[in-house]
Amino acid sequence: MDPRVAKLTTPEDCESLAKNADERGFPLVAEQARKKAAQLRVQSRAEAYGAKTDVERECLEAVYAYEEVLSAQRGKRQRAGRTWPMIKEYGILPAVERIVMKREESVGYTALAEIGLKEFAFEAVILRHPECFSPEAVARSRERLTEDADG
Repeated sequence: MDPRVAKLTTPEDCESLAKNADERGFPLVAEQARKKAAQLRVQSRAEAYGAKTDVERECLEAVYAYEEVLSAQRGKRQRAGRTWPMIKEYGILPAVERIVMKREESVGYTALAEIGLKEFAFEAVILRHPECFSPEAVARSRERLTEDADG
């Protein structure tokens, strides 16, 4: 990571650097700064939601990261409209498992993968915390991330 990006502590500073880097022809620095801005926003929002464990916090970070991608694509704040009701109905971990177990990869996974934020995808969270999920969800996550790496 570029040292200028590494020392940034607020999303606003990251966005400012990204804009300046774009204007001056440094697309890699701009991309790193945008990723860090998303990470900083995501982390603070997940903590505010009240996650009780690291795995719950990482799952919420995945939802917020997806919302950041949607918001950037659409130019306005965007919520993960199907995910939040599932979390409310089933709980954080069961909702994540249900989403990952669907035959097709989620829109969230695709969106995060496209901009290089796969580490926020539910599948990546499941592989970091396999003890919290069913063996089937772990296998599906491994399969999806492996296919994506190969393709």
